[in-house]
Amino acid sequence: MKMKLYSMVSELKAMDVVMAVVAILIMSVIKQRKLAARNRGAMLWPVLGILPTLYINLDHIYDWVTEVLRRCGGTFPYHGASFCGAHGVVTSDPANVEYMLKTNFANFPKGRYFRERFIDFLGDGIFNADDESWKEQRKTASFEMHSSRFVAFSARTMTELVHGKLLKLLKMVPDSIDLQDVFLRFTFDNISAAAFGVDTGCLTVNQNEVLPVVPFAKAFEDATELTLFRFIVPPFVWRILKALNVGTEKKLRSAIEQVHEFVDKTVSDRRTELNESRGSNEKFDLLSRLVEEEQRTSAGNLRFSEKFIKDFCISFILAGRDTSSVALTWFFWLLEQNPRVESNILEELHDIINLRDIQIPDDEVVFSIEELKKMNYLQAALSEGLRLYPSVPIDFKEVLADDVLPDGSPVRKGGRVMYSIYSMGRMEEIWGKDCTEFVPERWLKNGGKFSGESHFKYTVFNAGPRLCVGKNFAYLQMKMVASAIILRYSVRPVDGQEICPKLTTTLYMKHGMQVRFVPRNE
Repeated sequence: MKMKLYSMVSELKAMDVVMAVVAILIMSVIKQRKLAARNRGAMLWPVLGILPTLYINLDHIYDWVTEVLRRCGGTFPYHGASFCGAHGVVTSDPANVEYMLKTNFANFPKGRYFRERFIDFLGDGIFNADDESWKEQRKTASFEMHSSRFVAFSARTMTELVHGKLLKLLKMVPDSIDLQDVFLRFTFDNISAAAFGVDTGCLTVNQNEVLPVVPFAKAFEDATELTLFRFIVPPFVWRILKALNVGTEKKLRSAIEQVHEFVDKTVSDRRTELNESRGSNEKFDLLSRLVEEEQRTSAGNLRFSEKFIKDFCISFILAGRDTSSVALTWFFWLLEQNPRVESNILEELHDIINLRDIQIPDDEVVFSIEELKKMNYLQAALSEGLRLYPSVPIDFKEVLADDVLPDGSPVRKGGRVMYSIYSMGRMEEIWGKDCTEFVPERWLKNGGKFSGESHFKYTVFNAGPRLCVGKNFAYLQMKMVASAIILRYSVRPVDGQEICPKLTTTLYMKHGMQVRFVPRNE
């Protein structure tokens, strides 16, 4: 009897404990909901912080962040799961962005959080580096990319790729094709030629008129996608998977090994090739330029280590592959929604062609670099597309020491400040009442000349000391592709598609975009 009573008492005590825990959780949720409503910020849950709210809104995360930022005046605080220690703020305030990226740049590096997730893939490359390593790579990248030889080389390779492969492929499209995939293939071939001086063959159609699966390109894409997994799960999850070499981490390791194997071989072969040429080098890609620079130093005193060159080139490909391709995909989707803009671009292209001494059919036109520079309206339309659909939708910096942002938001050491570039393009306070509309004219001043905006208001190409060194390269590439296609085709998305962003480090379309190319002369 005593044992039975003791058991009942124990069960009642256990129930009391459970009920007490449930009551605490309910009260905590109610309290957090009241705080969220009062501050108009994101809902923070007991123990798990913002994580449940993020997962609830995962399918439309960028628009959700934008809406929360609008409600709370441009900045809101967050914290992650209590056992992970993540905390900080999310902002779309240009003053905060300028403070982080320029005014107090030293206090907001990439940081350990970003670095440890990308270290296996990018190593110490420019995207993953801080301090002196970053400064050295940026100095090198800026010098090489702005040299007259590289500019001429990159323009020539782009022209050959657009007219020798891309346009030929579009003529072969029987019905429809995924435009995002086409542009990813184009930019990968283009950036690989610029970085390594190699033709990866992503746009080379085989005998069955099927685009190939290129092992290096596939491995690179897998490595990029799988690295993202490390950003959306608690650290202990991917670290355990990595230690056990299972799941996504096993796939990531395999993909990275394939990428590094290709890069190692390419770097080694280029060293051998240039050593044997004894100064008669006619290659102007970045890899050849770096190796050639080494040959000018004294024997045994290499300026750039093997690892430096490999990490540098991998980061360069990552920067150039995804950004321009997704920007062009969203751009053509916006054109289909705005036929007026398409007509204006076409008119500008014909105005430029009509200035030539000799007239040729549109199908044979190859725009020169000087002609591309005159395309003010096209550049405005591309910039407007990037404003609404930035290639990198959100970025973040780590906080080295306690600080206060210009809008009064405190940030603590070890926290992260996320700035939503996607949201910044949709803020009425920044761009006016028509902020959600596609209006290229907002970029045109002084008689139709293109005029840029503050980098801290338009953070598409980063800003401050980390301003993208490949900005001119990207615009040249996008203008060359867009002008060549628009002159020849009306690009029409297939009806019935769901066009929405995909959660990744770059603003991919979730399901791609199937399009038809309708020739202008039909």
